[in-house]
Amino acid sequence: MSKIKAIIFDMDGVLIEAKDWHYEALNKALNTFGYEISRYDHLVTYDGLPTAKKLEMLSLEKGLPLGLHKFINQLKQEYTVDLVHQKCSPIFVHEYALSKLKAKGYHLAVASNSIKNTVALMMQKSNLAEYLEFQLSNQDVTKPKPDPEIYIKAINKFNLEPHECVVVEDNRNGIAAAKAAGANVMEVETVYDVNYDNIIKHIEIFESN
Repeated sequence: MSKIKAIIFDMDGVLIEAKDWHYEALNKALNTFGYEISRYDHLVTYDGLPTAKKLEMLSLEKGLPLGLHKFINQLKQEYTVDLVHQKCSPIFVHEYALSKLKAKGYHLAVASNSIKNTVALMMQKSNLAEYLEFQLSNQDVTKPKPDPEIYIKAINKFNLEPHECVVVEDNRNGIAAAKAAGANVMEVETVYDVNYDNIIKHIEIFESN
């Protein structure tokens, strides 16, 4: 029986309802050059992957010129920032959950496949930054999820063992990364599944196994 000491949250689809923002921003950038990702492909294939990886896949599958990657990526990040400023606001159930978990002595962090600036901006706009000991982005690792590197790095930063940590994830790439890192995985379907009672319930299940 292991005692849970830390909770590591994915960001998009877990703490921030941002999946559609990334989808909208990337398509807006792609549309400049006549390309598009369908909603079905976004949900089934591209969900949870970094923009750079999505662009690589589009080059392989749809012939997107490699020379456009950097410009499209920059455009996408600008559009994402605009959407975050328009739409990102605190969600009470998350502020309540993280403040209570921190008060109970749990270590808290975010580990996201988004870039550093986006993570910092979303955590600030959602009023969650103050509860986190650190935030990791895809720029802090050499391999993004589904590779476990980001979760291994987070666990090591806490100086803990994987079985002492819970990772909260919503998509298959993140879930695969968390499981490969050896952590306990709490799988959620919406941001509203990420509430204090549900997290505590999962911690009790993990501690009793």
